[in-house]
Amino acid sequence: MTPALQIKGVSHSFGDFTALSKVNLEIKPGDFTVLLGLNGAGKTTLYSLVTRLYNNVSGEINIFGYNVRENSTSALKHIGVVFQQPTLDLDLSVSENLDYHSSLHGISAAEAKVRIKDEIKRVDLEDKLNEKVRSLSGGQRRRVEIARALIHKPKLLLLDEPTVGLDIGSRQLILKHVKTLCKKNKLAVLWATHLIDEIDKGEKVVVINKGKILESGEVGAIIKKTKTKNIRESFNKLVGLK
Repeated sequence: MTPALQIKGVSHSFGDFTALSKVNLEIKPGDFTVLLGLNGAGKTTLYSLVTRLYNNVSGEINIFGYNVRENSTSALKHIGVVFQQPTLDLDLSVSENLDYHSSLHGISAAEAKVRIKDEIKRVDLEDKLNEKVRSLSGGQRRRVEIARALIHKPKLLLLDEPTVGLDIGSRQLILKHVKTLCKKNKLAVLWATHLIDEIDKGEKVVVINKGKILESGEVGAIIKKTKTKNIRESFNKLVGLK
């Protein structure tokens, strides 16, 4: 099976500061993988390299077998992204934001109408379609961004701290929605967060700290390897927190 995302030996620096150091990571179709790290650990830098906001000059990044540096068009068409900072136009309606995204991906108006209806229904915001984004709550805006990221039917979804600042109800709703997509649609997901309570038993976790991958594997395996009682203790031990 071709990996949805394969990162091999990727490093990245800003001047003398090393943001990432020899990162290796692999995600299979249908995987829900948590990239767990403190703020400043390198999560956003990694996402910027995968999405070509930054140019990777070391190592290799492949999306469904396509190298992002050598064949970026074929690689990037497979991904949807929800960035840490909101990117919706607040003065446009939900529908207008989604229409604009559809046109950028070359989706016809007729097809876009069908896809927008489907995705906005998935996130239970059909009654908000014609409302200005400015009038929506933080959780609703995030759900719109997820719907937008899925309109062009990507096979890999990257989410960078998607629930920061949201209430518990909104966080749980978004998590449930994304995990359901993994199971039903074989969508591969890389979910970057510093919130340990967003991790469930049996899920794959990649612990990153100061630009280095410290541990990677299923929750139970990491707990066993670190000789701790739970993933919170495992994380604290790995990154040196007391």
